[in-house]
Parts: sequence; C-alpha cells; structure tokens
Amino acid sequence: MSLVFAAIAPHGGIAIAEACEPHEVAVAAKTRHGMETLGRLFDEARPEVVIVATPHNVHVDGALGVIVSSRVSGQLAGSPSIALDLPTDTDLAWRVLAEWHVAGIPSVAVSFGGNDPTSAVAPMDWGVLIPLWFMGGRAQPETPIVVVTPSRDLPPDAHSRAGAAIAQAAEASGRRVALIASADHGHAHAADGPYGFDPRAKVYDELVCDIVRSDELNRLDGVDPELVEGAKADSWWQMLMLRGAVDGRMNGELITYEAPTYFGMLTAAYRPL
Repeated sequence: MSLVFAAIAPHGGIAIAEACEPHEVAVAAKTRHGMETLGRLFDEARPEVVIVATPHNVHVDGALGVIVSSRVSGQLAGSPSIALDLPTDTDLAWRVLAEWHVAGIPSVAVSFGGNDPTSAVAPMDWGVLIPLWFMGGRAQPETPIVVVTPSRDLPPDAHSRAGAAIAQAAEASGRRVALIASADHGHAHAADGPYGFDPRAKVYDELVCDIVRSDELNRLDGVDPELVEGAKADSWWQMLMLRGAVDGRMNGELITYEAPTYFGMLTAAYRPL
C-alpha cells in the first residue's frame, strides 16, 4: 500500500456551486467540471486516508507543519452549509513528521485548542475544505485526513524532499493514501483584483500548465522565485511537495485550467505507473 492517487486542486470558493451567488454559478464552470472529474478518479482509487498540503493553515517560520489534533473542522466563510469535520489519521501524521526529521527537513507538529492533541480540534482552512468537498470529505464512513503546511522560508528542494518523505510515510503506513496539493496559481490577472495586475501572473500560469501538461514536474525546481512572487502565486510550494511524492511513481494528466477572475485555477490528476 502507498500513494494510490494524487491531485493538484484549486481552493477558490467559486469551485463549489452551492457556495456561489446566482451570478457566480457559471463563472468557474470549467474548474467545477475538473473538480468533479477529480472526485470520480479519487473514488475509483479508493484511498483510505487523504493528505492535503495547504498554504492557508498555520504559518511556521522556517519549518513545515503537520496538524496532529484529533480532528480538523471548519466551514466556508459566508456559506455555513459548506462545512466539514473530519478525523485526523494521527498515526500517519506522526509518520510524516518522523520521515521529515530523518530527512533533516525543519518541521513541527501543530495542535490547537485543548492541551491534549488526542481530543483537540484544529481549524480547517478553505485550502483543505474545498478540495475535500469533492475528494473524500463527504464520504461515509468518514475519510481520515492529514493536513500539512509548506514554508515559504525554506528552499524548493526542502519541499520536494518533503514530498518524497510523504511517499515513504504512506508506504510504511500500510494504507491506501491520496495526496492533494491545494493550489491556486497567479493572483494578479486582473487590475481590479486585490493584488492588482502583473503580466507575470499569465507567464507563471502558462509555465505551470506546460509543466503539468508535459508531466515534467521536475521543472518546478527551476522556476524563478521572482516570477512566483510577481505572479502572486499560491501554488509553487505545494506542487513541489507533490513533485517529490509522485516522482517515478505516478503519471500526471492536466484536466482543466482557467483564470475566470483574478487568480488561476488548475485541476490535474496523478495515478500510479
């Protein structure tokens, strides 16, 4: 048992039809189709646990994070009916952390609220909730999860090595594991967006699409950090983790890409060789 499925999935709320205002329903129709496709492929792979790498949970200076609280719970802002409350696979969470320590990657265990992690409940951010809305989050019985966080203070190779360690932890766990890189891309596609307009957003997104379409995630290692910063991208670090995890183990397929508002949204699936 090891990684049986992986994905790059966006986390914009417009991907969920139930979260949209009437005028928004058609805005990200292509992305919604991509998410539904990911959901079908996820179900076909029959994962027993899902690891989600999110950029919107805890931010630890100079270290990756693993949530070790017993559960993770949250709702989408403005849409109280879009809510999930899921158990953490704490055994796999601690395995991931142990593998990161063995690999010499700065990393910490993170809990929240109650002093005893075995009864604590950590907040679920939208970077976790939205992909899981389509992939395992509403399954019965509940699909346990592991939430991991990147660190923009660490170099690219630390994230790709972290991904390789995730794959090793998955194999050692004896479970069927899925890995989701929760990722929105350039955030500077529109002058009226919160980050303004920068042509590097399109350049970055086109590069990412080419990398994913050609199934050459190793090229992520050479992406210029200044391009990432100029594009206001929210994806490079999580994709590097996925790159390390799937390298030599899985084939990838670009399903959809669009930038219907100020940020880019891409769906891609990875399945074992």
